[in-house]
Amino acid sequence: MTGTSGGASLRALYDVLLLDLDGTVYRGAEAVPGAREALSEGAERLFYVTNNASRRPAEVAKHLRELGFAADESSVVTSSQSAARLLAERVPVGAPVLVVGTEALVDEVAAVGLTPVRSADAEPVAVVQGHSPETGWAILAEATLALRSGALWVATNVDSTLPTERGLVLGNGSMVAALRSATGCEPLVAGKPAAPLLEDAVVRSGASRPLVVGDRLDTDIAGANAVGADSLLVLTGVSTVADLLRAPQDQRPTYVADSLAGLDAEAAALRVGPREPGAVSFDGRDVHLASEFAADPMAALRAVLDVAWANPGFGRVVAADDLLARWGISR
Repeated sequence: MTGTSGGASLRALYDVLLLDLDGTVYRGAEAVPGAREALSEGAERLFYVTNNASRRPAEVAKHLRELGFAADESSVVTSSQSAARLLAERVPVGAPVLVVGTEALVDEVAAVGLTPVRSADAEPVAVVQGHSPETGWAILAEATLALRSGALWVATNVDSTLPTERGLVLGNGSMVAALRSATGCEPLVAGKPAAPLLEDAVVRSGASRPLVVGDRLDTDIAGANAVGADSLLVLTGVSTVADLLRAPQDQRPTYVADSLAGLDAEAAALRVGPREPGAVSFDGRDVHLASEFAADPMAALRAVLDVAWANPGFGRVVAADDLLARWGISR
């Protein structure tokens, strides 16, 4: 397939798409607008890679199918699976592991030959923590006791927020922060931006040239950079244009698009980089976009990002008010 201006489309350059879910493909019970259409072809090349450990892979695949996406259990890779692998590599077979999370996480722990428990009285050798909307003080107290007794701590992910159809709510990272505060311990992390989850996804998919697609700079894009993969940031979830402009080196994506529809655009056009001479300049303090180059907001953004990233201490972006409003930033 070719892009809209004649060059190779972004999806054509990669053998597997490693897709984030929350904020990229869906928001809670609703598909992200346009996502179904963008992913309607090449189902055999789609792998869904999620930090959310609250559901079994089969349940995630079922939810995807209900929303109109092609998916089966084998195409879903979860942070609970990667967390279980990390545990199995570090503790003896059959050892008790205290689970803070859903029964889906319990199942993954049991599947690698360990014994899931819910009480510190069972003398667990490890604690594994994943997102659950039912997590409360009682199980966090059990985990605190276990960690203070020297148990290994593995967190499925440390996302502070979780996108839903109602907006952002607290994620597993916020609960991890509570245990960190109570114990002074730091967990091993399975999910993005740590490498284990994406490493597992690459192995499972057999990818030789994967593209990581997601909505968060601090997880999806940082995770892609951690495993040396190219990445596409879509502006349908958590990270914003303001975040992009100030992104540190390890959180900078290869490509930027406003949605998954960008997969069919010309790859070269989606790459962050300079455009026409004189389009963007830096005066030693601010980044300026010439007004005649503001007609295409996303093309203008990629050009501005090229200069902003080269001058990370810049003051502000100077551009037409209507363009800044479309980007969600103010003067």
